[in-house]
Amino acid sequence: MAMGTSSSILGGALLLVLVLSSAIDVHGGSSSRAAPRSALDDLCNSLGDHYVTPDMYVSALCIDHSCRSARGLPELAVLATRLTVTNATVAKASIESALAHAKDAKGKKVMRSCLQLYVGAVPRLQWAARSVSAGRYSGVSEVLEAACWHVSAECINLAGEVALPKENGEFFMMAYIVQAVVDWVKLSIGH
Repeated sequence: MAMGTSSSILGGALLLVLVLSSAIDVHGGSSSRAAPRSALDDLCNSLGDHYVTPDMYVSALCIDHSCRSARGLPELAVLATRLTVTNATVAKASIESALAHAKDAKGKKVMRSCLQLYVGAVPRLQWAARSVSAGRYSGVSEVLEAACWHVSAECINLAGEVALPKENGEFFMMAYIVQAVVDWVKLSIGH
Protein backbone atom coordinates (compact mmCIF):
# COMPACT_ATOMS: atom_id res chain seq x y z
CA MET A 1 0.00 0.00 0.00
CA ALA A 2 1.25 3.48 -0.76
CA MET A 3 2.07 5.77 2.11
CA GLY A 4 0.27 9.10 2.30
CA THR A 5 1.96 12.43 2.59
CA SER A 6 4.60 12.83 5.24
CA SER A 7 2.83 15.95 6.51
CA SER A 8 -0.24 13.83 7.24
CA ILE A 9 1.87 11.36 9.20
CA LEU A 10 3.73 14.14 10.99
CA GLY A 11 0.47 15.89 11.83
CA GLY A 12 -0.94 12.66 13.22
CA ALA A 13 2.23 12.00 15.19
CA LEU A 14 2.22 15.49 16.69
CA LEU A 15 -1.43 15.13 17.62
CA LEU A 16 -0.64 11.85 19.33
CA VAL A 17 2.20 13.45 21.26
CA LEU A 18 -0.23 16.10 22.51
CA VAL A 19 -2.80 13.47 23.50
CA LEU A 20 -0.24 11.41 25.39
CA SER A 21 1.14 14.58 26.97
CA SER A 22 -2.29 15.42 28.36
CA ALA A 23 -2.56 11.86 29.68
CA ILE A 24 0.58 12.48 31.73
CA ASP A 25 -1.08 15.40 33.47
CA VAL A 26 -4.08 13.24 34.31
CA HIS A 27 -1.99 10.29 35.55
CA GLY A 28 0.24 12.02 38.02
CA GLY A 29 2.57 14.42 36.26
CA SER A 30 6.31 14.36 36.27
CA SER A 31 8.42 11.41 37.27
CA SER A 32 10.95 13.86 38.75
CA ARG A 33 8.77 14.07 41.87
CA ALA A 34 8.94 10.30 42.28
CA ALA A 35 11.01 8.18 44.65
CA PRO A 36 14.74 7.55 44.10
CA ARG A 37 15.92 6.94 40.56
CA SER A 38 15.08 3.53 39.19
CA ALA A 39 16.10 1.69 36.04
CA LEU A 40 12.95 3.21 34.53
CA ASP A 41 14.01 6.76 35.44
CA ASP A 42 17.48 6.20 34.01
CA LEU A 43 16.06 4.74 30.80
CA CYS A 44 13.48 7.49 30.29
CA ASN A 45 15.93 10.29 31.04
CA SER A 46 18.41 8.77 28.58
CA LEU A 47 15.78 8.56 25.86
CA GLY A 48 13.94 11.83 26.36
CA ASP A 49 14.21 14.35 23.54
CA HIS A 50 12.14 17.19 22.14
CA TYR A 51 9.52 14.86 20.59
CA VAL A 52 9.03 12.41 23.44
CA THR A 53 9.87 13.61 26.94
CA PRO A 54 11.02 11.39 29.79
CA ASP A 55 7.57 11.82 31.36
CA MET A 56 5.96 10.44 28.21
CA TYR A 57 8.13 7.33 28.37
CA VAL A 58 7.19 6.85 32.02
CA SER A 59 3.51 7.38 31.27
CA ALA A 60 3.55 4.83 28.43
CA LEU A 61 5.52 2.16 30.26
CA CYS A 62 3.82 2.59 33.62
CA ILE A 63 0.47 1.51 32.28
CA ASP A 64 1.85 -1.70 33.80
CA HIS A 65 2.59 -0.89 37.44
CA SER A 66 5.58 -3.23 37.51
CA CYS A 67 7.51 -0.60 35.55
CA ARG A 68 8.96 0.94 38.72
CA SER A 69 10.18 -2.37 40.09
CA ALA A 70 12.04 -3.42 36.93
CA ARG A 71 15.58 -4.33 37.94
CA GLY A 72 17.28 -3.36 34.73
CA LEU A 73 17.10 -2.46 31.07
CA PRO A 74 16.36 -5.97 29.70
CA GLU A 75 13.38 -6.29 32.05
CA LEU A 76 12.09 -2.90 30.87
CA ALA A 77 12.46 -4.00 27.24
CA VAL A 78 10.41 -7.13 28.00
CA LEU A 79 7.73 -5.03 29.68
CA ALA A 80 7.68 -2.55 26.79
CA THR A 81 7.34 -5.15 24.04
CA ARG A 82 4.64 -6.98 26.00
CA LEU A 83 2.72 -3.69 26.34
CA THR A 84 3.00 -3.16 22.58
CA VAL A 85 1.39 -6.53 21.91
CA THR A 86 -1.42 -5.71 24.33
CA ASN A 87 -1.87 -2.27 22.80
CA ALA A 88 -1.99 -3.68 19.25
CA THR A 89 -4.52 -6.29 20.32
CA VAL A 90 -6.74 -3.60 21.87
CA ALA A 91 -6.42 -1.41 18.76
CA LYS A 92 -7.32 -4.39 16.57
CA ALA A 93 -10.42 -5.12 18.69
CA SER A 94 -11.46 -1.45 18.49
CA ILE A 95 -11.16 -1.48 14.72
CA GLU A 96 -13.16 -4.72 14.56
CA SER A 97 -15.87 -3.01 16.59
CA ALA A 98 -15.74 0.10 14.39
CA LEU A 99 -16.08 -2.12 11.31
CA ALA A 100 -19.11 -3.86 12.81
CA HIS A 101 -20.73 -0.48 13.50
CA ALA A 102 -19.69 1.35 10.31
CA LYS A 103 -22.69 2.81 8.51
CA ASP A 104 -21.22 3.67 5.12
CA ALA A 105 -19.17 1.85 2.49
CA LYS A 106 -16.14 4.14 2.85
CA GLY A 107 -16.00 3.62 6.61
CA LYS A 108 -16.28 -0.14 6.19
CA LYS A 109 -13.53 -0.16 3.57
CA VAL A 110 -11.16 1.85 5.79
CA MET A 111 -11.82 -0.30 8.85
CA ARG A 112 -11.45 -3.52 6.86
CA SER A 113 -8.10 -2.34 5.46
CA CYS A 114 -6.87 -1.26 8.89
CA LEU A 115 -8.01 -4.51 10.40
CA GLN A 116 -5.96 -6.45 7.82
CA LEU A 117 -2.90 -4.42 8.81
CA TYR A 118 -3.40 -5.22 12.50
CA VAL A 119 -4.15 -8.90 11.82
CA GLY A 120 -0.73 -9.14 10.17
CA ALA A 121 1.07 -7.06 12.80
CA VAL A 122 -0.08 -8.76 16.00
CA PRO A 123 1.71 -12.10 15.37
CA ARG A 124 4.90 -10.24 14.40
CA LEU A 125 4.70 -8.19 17.60
CA GLN A 126 4.17 -11.39 19.60
CA TRP A 127 7.33 -12.76 18.00
CA ALA A 128 9.17 -9.55 18.94
CA ALA A 129 8.01 -9.83 22.57
CA ARG A 130 9.11 -13.49 22.75
CA SER A 131 12.47 -12.60 21.21
CA VAL A 132 13.12 -9.81 23.71
CA SER A 133 12.05 -12.09 26.58
CA ALA A 134 14.68 -14.57 25.37
CA GLY A 135 17.32 -11.83 25.16
CA ARG A 136 17.35 -11.80 21.34
CA TYR A 137 17.01 -8.31 19.87
CA SER A 138 17.88 -8.92 16.22
CA GLY A 139 14.99 -7.88 13.98
CA VAL A 140 12.82 -6.56 16.84
CA SER A 141 13.36 -2.89 16.06
CA GLU A 142 12.35 -3.45 12.45
CA VAL A 143 9.11 -5.14 13.53
CA LEU A 144 8.31 -2.25 15.88
CA GLU A 145 9.09 0.34 13.22
CA ALA A 146 6.84 -1.44 10.73
CA ALA A 147 4.06 -1.60 13.31
CA CYS A 148 4.32 2.10 13.99
CA TRP A 149 4.70 3.44 10.46
CA HIS A 150 3.12 0.73 8.30
CA VAL A 151 0.16 -0.17 10.48
CA SER A 152 -1.03 2.71 12.62
CA ALA A 153 0.22 5.54 10.39
CA GLU A 154 -1.03 3.73 7.29
CA CYS A 155 -4.48 3.47 8.90
CA ILE A 156 -4.37 7.22 9.48
CA ASN A 157 -3.51 7.78 5.82
CA LEU A 158 -6.22 5.41 4.64
CA ALA A 159 -8.85 6.99 6.87
CA GLY A 160 -8.85 10.48 5.40
CA GLU A 161 -12.13 11.89 6.75
CA VAL A 162 -13.18 8.61 8.38
CA ALA A 163 -12.76 8.67 12.15
CA LEU A 164 -10.53 5.92 13.48
CA PRO A 165 -10.81 4.53 17.00
CA LYS A 166 -8.53 6.40 19.42
CA GLU A 167 -6.71 3.15 20.12
CA ASN A 168 -5.03 3.36 16.70
CA GLY A 169 -3.34 6.59 17.75
CA GLU A 170 -2.46 5.19 21.14
CA PHE A 171 -0.85 2.20 19.43
CA PHE A 172 1.19 4.51 17.19
CA MET A 173 2.66 6.28 20.20
CA MET A 174 3.28 3.05 22.09
CA ALA A 175 5.08 1.43 19.14
CA TYR A 176 7.13 4.61 18.61
CA ILE A 177 8.17 4.72 22.27
CA VAL A 178 8.87 1.00 22.52
CA GLN A 179 11.05 1.03 19.44
CA ALA A 180 13.20 3.70 21.12
CA VAL A 181 13.29 1.64 24.34
CA VAL A 182 14.34 -1.55 22.56
CA ASP A 183 16.97 0.26 20.48
CA TRP A 184 18.45 1.87 23.61
CA VAL A 185 18.46 -1.38 25.57
CA LYS A 186 20.05 -3.23 22.66
CA LEU A 187 22.74 -0.56 22.38
CA SER A 188 23.31 -0.41 26.13
CA ILE A 189 23.75 -4.14 26.65
CA GLY A 190 25.76 -4.61 23.48
CA HIS A 191 23.48 -6.90 21.43
